Amino acid sequence: MQNLNNTLLERSKSKKSRKFVFGLLGLSFLGFLDALYLTILHYASIPVSCGAFTECSRVLSSEYAVVLGIPLAALGIVYYLAVFLSAAFFLDTERRIFLLAASLLPFMGLVASGFFLYLQIAVIEALCPYCLVSAIITLLLACVAVYALWISRTEISL
Repeated sequence: MQNLNNTLLERSKSKKSRKFVFGLLGLSFLGFLDALYLTILHYASIPVSCGAFTECSRVLSSEYAVVLGIPLAALGIVYYLAVFLSAAFFLDTERRIFLLAASLLPFMGLVASGFFLYLQIAVIEALCPYCLVSAIITLLLACVAVYALWISRTEISL
């Protein structure tokens, strides 16, 4: 009887965490689209329309916008794709290692976003709305990930 109760409790936690994993999927897809848009514009050499942020092109064309010849937006594609695939693999396999990966990546993204925000404000002295959207998406991913992990707080099976 105790094993049945434990199994039902685990399934209940898994179903709840799965709901939040869909949040990870949706947010990471939005971030992917944001990064993809900027990457396409970068490689097509098309100027970015920034609306009220008239100096955002300074951010996107700064020396900090490219690392080892790769635009940060392209690295953003890899980041958001990694979160998306980790979440998708968790939904498919229910292996906690994938939930852990989908949850830890946004925290690394938060550190990167914080650094990039610092660069925009203190060094470049201009803001990029697409970069701010990415930072907000990463913050939301981290919040959803914490909640998904908290709900599923079971031993991670590798």
